Order: sequence, then structure tokens, then C-alpha cells
Amino acid sequence: MSELTIWTYDWVPEGARGFVRDLRLRWACEEARLPYRVQRIPFDGRESNHLAHQPFGQVPFLSDGELEIFESGAGLLHLSRKSDKLMPRDRAGEAQTLQWMIAALNSIEMVTVPWWFLKMSGDEDNALVGWMGKRLDQLEKLLGDREWLVADRFTAADLLMADVLRVSAVRSFGDRPATEAYVMRATDRSSFRKARADQIAHFEAADEKRTEDQSD
Repeated sequence: MSELTIWTYDWVPEGARGFVRDLRLRWACEEARLPYRVQRIPFDGRESNHLAHQPFGQVPFLSDGELEIFESGAGLLHLSRKSDKLMPRDRAGEAQTLQWMIAALNSIEMVTVPWWFLKMSGDEDNALVGWMGKRLDQLEKLLGDREWLVADRFTAADLLMADVLRVSAVRSFGDRPATEAYVMRATDRSSFRKARADQIAHFEAADEKRTEDQSD
């Protein structure tokens, strides 16, 4: 088996730690017990220093031997094909997992991320408030009837959806107890806790060196 390598920044500001999207790939590898290592890309110059691997200058990207994949959703789908812990192997289970992964990215995150950016820019009552509320209400109704999205068990679809929903601003947007219980179930998994702790430790380890470099 070729070695999996997850590429992420060497450092990010404290507020971003625990939310950089290499966490999705770390979490998937921990869940499926796929061995992996983490490699660093300099945060400084990030918009142009790895365009040959990620054309938008973002992280993460994933290496699997000679294969390279950018975008966290694409990387997660690749990992899911390696383990039935992340995606069922029957046709129906695989199709349902795939559709909910796409839904997490296209129907939920596509709304929550721009809403959050507008909110952080001072536009609290922005044009996306109603749209996001509707989407989250629809999801709340569905989650009131099931523990997990697919096949009565945790899959990559839940990993991705929970990671989208666990952002504090999204969690505090309205009272949605079924959604909050769902996020809590997912993030209470030992695989998530380890992946998050490892990511935070990765960035914290760079603090001292970054301080020294900036003082030179």
C-alpha cells in the first residue's frame, strides 16, 4: 500500500486551529485506521508557493504514492474508497454516502461559508440569512428522524456534514437540538478528538519557531 501524505500549512493563526480542512482527511484516516503522515507548506507565501499541487493555493491536498488530489472533499472521497468504514460497499450505500457528501459541500457549506464571511465583515443581517436558515431547518427535520445520514451508521457523509456544521457561528444560529445532538455524536468520536488534537499540536509546535524567525 502506498503511503498517504496529507499536506497542510506549517502554521495558522490561533483562531483557525481545529478548523483547517486537513482535519477532514486526518479524521478519515483515523476513523479507517489508514496510516498517514503530515507534510508542511509555508503559511507565508501560501497564495503562490504550492500552485503546482493546488491551483488555488489552498490546503489540504493529498498524496497517495504518485497520485495527488486537491480539495478536501475529493481527498475524502478517495480515502472512502479505501475503507468500508467510511463508505458502504453495496451500491445503494455507496450512492447515498456520495450524495450526502455532495450535499454537505453544495447544499450546506456553499451557504454557511459565505454567510459567515459576510457576518465577520460586519453584515449581520446579510442576504444569506434566510437561505441558510431554511437549509438548516430542512436538515434539522431530517436529523430528528435518524442518528446518521446513511446506512444506520457513521460514514464519510457524516464526517463531512458534521465538520461543516460544527463551526461555532453555525451551531449558534437558531435552536436546532437534533442538529446539535448530531454534531456532538460525531465530534465525540475518538477519531475526531485525536485528529483535532493532532492538528492543533501541529500548529502550536510552529509558534516558537515562527516567533524566532520574525525576530531575526
